Amino acid sequence: MAEPLAFDFSQTAALDDDEIAQSVSEPMIALNSDETALEIVAVPSNGNAKEPEQVALFEKGEWWEEHWKGMPEFIQEDKMPFKTLLVHFEDQEDIDAFSALVQQKIGPDTKSIWHPEAEIAHGKHKKYVSTAHHLPKYPVYIVSKGRWETRHTSRTLHQLGVKHFIVVEQQEFNSYKAAIDDSATLLILDPLYQEAYDACDDLGMTKSKGPGPARNFVWDHAQNVLKSEWHWVMDDNIDGFARLTDNLKTFVADGTMFRCMEDFCERYENVAMGGPNYWMFAKRKQKIPPFIFNTRIYSCNLIRNDVPYRWRGRYNEDTDLSIRMMRDGFVTVQFNAFLQNKLTTQSVAGGCNAEFYEKEGTGPKSEMQVRLHPDISRLTERFGRIHHYVDYSVFEHNIPKLKADVQLKSGVDNYGMFIKVNGAQL
Repeated sequence: MAEPLAFDFSQTAALDDDEIAQSVSEPMIALNSDETALEIVAVPSNGNAKEPEQVALFEKGEWWEEHWKGMPEFIQEDKMPFKTLLVHFEDQEDIDAFSALVQQKIGPDTKSIWHPEAEIAHGKHKKYVSTAHHLPKYPVYIVSKGRWETRHTSRTLHQLGVKHFIVVEQQEFNSYKAAIDDSATLLILDPLYQEAYDACDDLGMTKSKGPGPARNFVWDHAQNVLKSEWHWVMDDNIDGFARLTDNLKTFVADGTMFRCMEDFCERYENVAMGGPNYWMFAKRKQKIPPFIFNTRIYSCNLIRNDVPYRWRGRYNEDTDLSIRMMRDGFVTVQFNAFLQNKLTTQSVAGGCNAEFYEKEGTGPKSEMQVRLHPDISRLTERFGRIHHYVDYSVFEHNIPKLKADVQLKSGVDNYGMFIKVNGAQL
C-alpha cells in the first residue's frame, strides 16, 4: 500500500506564499501551478513529533512497559502521514475536480483529508464501561465561579456516577444550589483563604486572585476534614473524559479511569501529583507512551496531601505547583492513556475568562510564569497570543521509586473495562 498522504486545507485561505514558505522546513514543491488552478505544496510530516520533555524518554525504547505492568492495555502505533500537502484552489470547479481525483468528498467545512481515505472506527456511539463499576477512592472537588448554568465538569462526573464537591463563593451559593445534580455537594469557600493567599504580586485584593484560594481550601478539607491521603481537584470546564489506545480516543462512561490513575500513582513513594493529559495534546495517530514523568499537570489534578506545598500565584498555579514539586525531587505523572476533554478557558463564560482573560489577555499570566521560574521559562507567541514556554527536561532525572511493599503484577489489567456501542457490548 502506498504511504499515506494528508491534505491540509485548514490554513490556506489565510496564508500567502511568503507565509507558507516560512512555515515549512524545506523548500516547497509547486506542482503544475502555472498550468492549472491547482497548487500543491509539499510539507514535511512531523512524524513522531514529541514534546521536549518526552525526547529523552523515547530514546530508551519502550521504557514505560516496566512501569505499566498491571495497568490497562495500551497499544499506540505510529500512523502519522508520510507527507503532508497544502492544497490551494481558485474556485469550486477545481475543488470538485480534486475531489473526483482523490475520490473523496470535500465540503465547505473540510479542514483536511487522508489519501488513501482514512478508515476510522468512529467513537461517537462508543463508551468504555467497567464490569467492576470502579469509582475514585479519593474525594473529587471542582472549584467553580460564575458557571452554575454550564457546570461542564459537574455534569460529566454526574453522568459517570462520580460523587463530588463543588466549591463556590457565598454570593453564588443559591444559584448553584438551584442548578446542581444530586451527585454534587456544595462547599462554601471561606473568604479567609482569599485574604491569606499568596498571589505572587503586589496587587493584593484589588483584583481576583483566581482559583488558587479555593484549591487550598479543597486541600485542607480533604486532608483535615476527610482525613484523605490524596484528593482530586478539577477545573469547571471539562466536557468528558476518555481512554486512548489502539490509536482511538473513546469516551468513558464511569469512573474507572480515575481508579487506574490513583492505583498507578500510589505505587511510588515520591510521586506527588498526577492527572490526565488534554484531549487535544495526545495525538491519535502519534506513537506516544501511556504516560510521561516530570511535566506539568493541568486542570485535573490528583494530589498527595502530605507533601509540603499549597497553591500560590494569581495565574498559572498548576504550572508553578508542578515545578516546585519537581525542584524538590518529587515526580509528577501525566497520563496519555487517559484524557480530559478540557474546553479552552476563553471559550466558556465565567471562571478565569471573566476574571482575567477578557480584560487583559494572556500576557500577565505568562509574564508571571517567567518571573517566578526564569531559569526554565521564556515568553513566546502561540496560537496568535502571548504564551510561555517551559523547559521540563531539567527534571528528567527525577526517578520514580516504587514503594518497598509494592510488587507489580505482570500482564494487563483492564479493570473490567470494555466498549459498549449504543449501549450494547462490542
